[in-house]
Amino acid sequence: MTAILGVLNVTPDSFSDGGRWQRLDDAVAHAARLRAEGADLIDVGGESTRPGSLAIDPDEEQARVLPVIRALGDAGIPVSVDTRNSATARAAVEAGATMINDVSGGLHDPQMAVVAAETGVHFVVMHWRGGVDVEPHYRDVVSEVRAELKARLAELLVIGVRREQLIIDPGLGFAKTAEHNWQLLHGLGELTPLAPVLIGASRKRFIGRLLPDNAPLGRRDAPTATISALAAAAGAWGVRVHDVAATRLALDVEAHWNPRGRHERSR
Repeated sequence: MTAILGVLNVTPDSFSDGGRWQRLDDAVAHAARLRAEGADLIDVGGESTRPGSLAIDPDEEQARVLPVIRALGDAGIPVSVDTRNSATARAAVEAGATMINDVSGGLHDPQMAVVAAETGVHFVVMHWRGGVDVEPHYRDVVSEVRAELKARLAELLVIGVRREQLIIDPGLGFAKTAEHNWQLLHGLGELTPLAPVLIGASRKRFIGRLLPDNAPLGRRDAPTATISALAAAAGAWGVRVHDVAATRLALDVEAHWNPRGRHERSR
């Protein structure tokens, strides 16, 4: 069954829900709701990567995420930490996180690969050319993203990260146009042989282009759930979403439609 990472941003400035879950009690309650709705892990992030966002000090990032991670661990809720900083990743694993989700694939902080190797937790390696504000230039986005991810995986293996730890993410919206994003989704089958694939399309701008101008962000959840089901059918290991309930239902429909090789989810 395709895994669901429920998004929990404990930031003041995330594009979708900045400021809503900054209080510890609110963050934990929201995580519990996402878990009850079907999230397999809660992906806790303390630094926004939206267009125009500024990097924050790792100490500030840790002050935001570590109390939440500890509280979720105490509640028995599995946690992934969404960070580019090795110090935050190490502290988060010590606090109970079982996955590191790095939008830079370890390129922002050279020590991140060392932390992944030493901790042994799952490591999400996103395709990265410098962030969402970098001008996108590709001749063939699928083949170039595949080649760059393949090279990055090889580098991580040399450093000591084990193959079974590695999960890749094509980096939708990061130095990609809307057309690039759709091409990567269409070409997902070319990425799955490299490693398990995580898709992070939730509420992104390229989905907003399907909707009327100024439509609220919540209107992007239905197309996100559709993308999640199609990604599952194409072999994605997991999806990272804000609206877990809609995605869980879409994935259940897909699992019943394509039952071969899958275990039916018990209710």
